[in-house]
Amino acid sequence: MEKEMENMVSQDIRLLAVESSCDETAAAVVLNGREVLSNVIASQIDLHKLYGGVVPEIASRKHIENINQVIEQALKEAELTIRDVDGICVTYGPGLVGALLVGVGTAKAISYAAGKPLIGVHHIEGHISANYICHKELEPPFLCLVVSGGHSHLVIVKDYGTYEIIGRTRDDAAGEAFDKVARSIGLGYPGGPKIDDLSVQGDPKAIKFPRASVEGAPYDFSFSGVKSAVLNYINGCKMKGLEYSQADIAASFQEAVTDVLVAHTMLAAENYGIHKVAMAGGVACNKGLRRKMEEQCAHRKYQLYYPEPVYCTDNAAMIGAAGYYEYINGRRDGWDLNAVPGLKLGSN
Repeated sequence: MEKEMENMVSQDIRLLAVESSCDETAAAVVLNGREVLSNVIASQIDLHKLYGGVVPEIASRKHIENINQVIEQALKEAELTIRDVDGICVTYGPGLVGALLVGVGTAKAISYAAGKPLIGVHHIEGHISANYICHKELEPPFLCLVVSGGHSHLVIVKDYGTYEIIGRTRDDAAGEAFDKVARSIGLGYPGGPKIDDLSVQGDPKAIKFPRASVEGAPYDFSFSGVKSAVLNYINGCKMKGLEYSQADIAASFQEAVTDVLVAHTMLAAENYGIHKVAMAGGVACNKGLRRKMEEQCAHRKYQLYYPEPVYCTDNAAMIGAAGYYEYINGRRDGWDLNAVPGLKLGSN
């Protein structure tokens, strides 16, 4: 088995990757887990803006409409045919069950028809692995803060495909809190980028929003309290007939959330003796978070890694990167691979 793995590593491995866990229909071709030959994304953001957030049924229908064209385009841009790839990897969880089923079903059909191995990939593992694309020198072990609309995790990446979750949110994910606060101050969807942009016009010290900690769990997060504090502040101003500044609310809220994310990450890095810190997920695009994490890592002489914005949000290249290490470790899934909307990291 070890000899087979050595042979695989010495050969070029091209994987077709498919991602459809939420509202992005994506396909990519990735070479050796680090080089992106193509990365095609069909976004549904403009459609879901009309509803103030992702509508699962609409997302699933759009995936069905887009997925074949996205895969064809990914192969075309990579200048390959399906016969040239070594395997098909696909996100099978976590995510919206209907959306996941479109990707999983399509990947299984292609795998069967082309006689190519099928590799199921965990969506969060994909986000973490996006760092391998942008930082060719990065190798485990390292600490990764995973922050997105559905997840807020602190993860020790012990080896490729081996993870220990040391912190997680107890309620709202960071990205979810951004979206809800953005909606409350009239910014609309998606909230994260809009709050990030507006916050530069506001005073981050204008309003003292809470920084929550969880007793007995120093690396866990809780963002429902700061979200409620924003809503209470707005309602209080309205009841008193007072005007409030959208920019000050955005800046103060973002300051509260990023303070907690960075503080918990630094505490974990110090306590576990890890000097390589990475970020992943859509919220890792946040300029305020990046700036604060850069300052704190530089102060402690830690190395900081984060992907380019296109690889922070949902994409298939990150699934190809994660799938590569599953592939060379011998993972092969059968036709019984199914969507698992609540899939836990490390359980795959």
